[in-house]
Amino acid sequence: MPSPFRWILNPATFLAVLAMGVATYLAAQSATPPTTPAATPVAEAAPAAPFPVTIQVDAAKALGPWKPVWRFFGADEPNYATMKNGEKLIKELGELSPPQVYFRTHNLMTTGDGTPGLKWGSTNMYHEDADGKPVYDWTIVDHIFDTYLKHNVRPYVQLGFMPKDMSTHPDPYQHHWDPSQPYSAIYTGWSYPPKDYAKWGELVYQWAKHCVERYGMAEVEKWYWETWNESNAGSPADPAVAPTGPAYWRGSANDYQKLNDYAFAGVRKAIPKAIVGGADAAGAGGQWTRNFIEHCLTGTNYATGQVGTPLNFISFHAKGSPGFVQGNPGFVRLGISNQLRAINDGFTIVASYPQTKNLPIVIGESDPDGCAACQGPQLGYRNTTLYPAYTAACITRELELADRHGVNLEGALTWAFEFDDFPFFAGQRTLATNGIDLPVMNIFRMLRYLDGQRISAVSSAAVPLDNIMRAGVRGDADVSTMATLMPGKLCVLVCHYHDDDVPGPDANITVSLTGLPANLSSARLTQYRIDHDHSNSFTAWQKMGSPAAPTPEQFTQLEAAGQLQKFAGPPTLAVARGAGTIPVTLPRDTIALFVLEWDAPKP
Repeated sequence: MPSPFRWILNPATFLAVLAMGVATYLAAQSATPPTTPAATPVAEAAPAAPFPVTIQVDAAKALGPWKPVWRFFGADEPNYATMKNGEKLIKELGELSPPQVYFRTHNLMTTGDGTPGLKWGSTNMYHEDADGKPVYDWTIVDHIFDTYLKHNVRPYVQLGFMPKDMSTHPDPYQHHWDPSQPYSAIYTGWSYPPKDYAKWGELVYQWAKHCVERYGMAEVEKWYWETWNESNAGSPADPAVAPTGPAYWRGSANDYQKLNDYAFAGVRKAIPKAIVGGADAAGAGGQWTRNFIEHCLTGTNYATGQVGTPLNFISFHAKGSPGFVQGNPGFVRLGISNQLRAINDGFTIVASYPQTKNLPIVIGESDPDGCAACQGPQLGYRNTTLYPAYTAACITRELELADRHGVNLEGALTWAFEFDDFPFFAGQRTLATNGIDLPVMNIFRMLRYLDGQRISAVSSAAVPLDNIMRAGVRGDADVSTMATLMPGKLCVLVCHYHDDDVPGPDANITVSLTGLPANLSSARLTQYRIDHDHSNSFTAWQKMGSPAAPTPEQFTQLEAAGQLQKFAGPPTLAVARGAGTIPVTLPRDTIALFVLEWDAPKP
């Protein structure tokens, strides 16, 4: 990506670039090193009065086992994982275990030398010799998977994209995309069907067989395997007609079913008990997803000629729809309703088939917006606490939707990782910047504390689910909560969220706990916080003057600021007759985690 395009497109910069013209901006950048502007300004206003909230947590009312749906991550670019900062972040993701963390990525089969780029990656695992015979090379992909497994992260294996020598339209192949170009510029030769489906199936088999030989059958049986990405995007109504416009999959829906059948036959030939599923549709997928499921259930398998295709899990994508509200100044407005409606639609489809209703569901990309590498004024939330607050609010409602539909939600995958060789806090959707964790990383550190039984937790200021799906969080703020119970440990997570990135009143919250052991008189209390001053490397960096090249001492301080931090408060909670109360004030876009511990009788 050319360095002049390494903008931080917060609203101020974006509008300035538009005003002066891109050409003038680029000329200026060629003469002066790019700098990182300060955070988006917000209108000054007198603080509004806090509003009261009551949260009732009943430790005696279990709702079933807690499901750590947050433990899935992914990115377009596979090769960053083996770079210095990428491996550091993979290690941190692995440290979130238990539960087991998984990582999904595009481009594991793409042809190239392994050099990463925006919306690009490669492993060069396949080419053909002068006689058209396959030549396999696992060097780069082994390095990627070795890095995951070294740090206790397991692959969620995406079988794609199409190697150049196998593509029906190989040229042009590698793109060099940056945010100044149309998104459609990425759809090159890797997005087409194979010239020979048997060769495609054999490639998948050889790769899966190699993984068994390298990592062992017991290990690879625990991986997820799925084919391609968002193959429904751009699909016409006729499943036999290929899309005419740009799309991740330039074949028809029937071509994709064929691609998937041959891929799963190859995986299952090498790993008979492999966990295979899909299809990681863009959005819920509508009729396209229904056609895919029905083909897997009752259709004739293109590879085997038998009835049906194995299906161990269902996956689809759900994205929010952020916008930028013009004003003086303007502000970011997130679109959580769009994401929740997609999830509701996906759950409806899965629940409508008796054969799939109980299958695990992975929301294979679950994010506030649709493009991690893109930049723009509507994406100014990414460095701030609005990102983790949105994530927490969304997960709370995902669990509620799963309960409503009676489906088996296994995971909600965060499509965000890191990009090397960009300015600090450059504005992409990432978990870290140049080795410094962003505030969003700490919501996952909070969520790992939740375990055991999910218990009843009800907030008086939670916006009703149907209201959020219809209109988002645009009026009253949403104060949501989740709670879990283990022997001797109760955890309560509370999130104060609003779609609009503008100041709002604090929430004066009373957390009322009941159902604790009757003989308990006190418990140890620890509070963790993500807010302006805690678990927030971005505001720490701003307080330093937003240095483009932090000194070693500053870098160490930013590393510490990027970790999950405790919030000062009473170290114990008084308990009487199984009840206790925690008062707390949370500003907007703040998340608090309360960990209550006591000495439980040994079983």
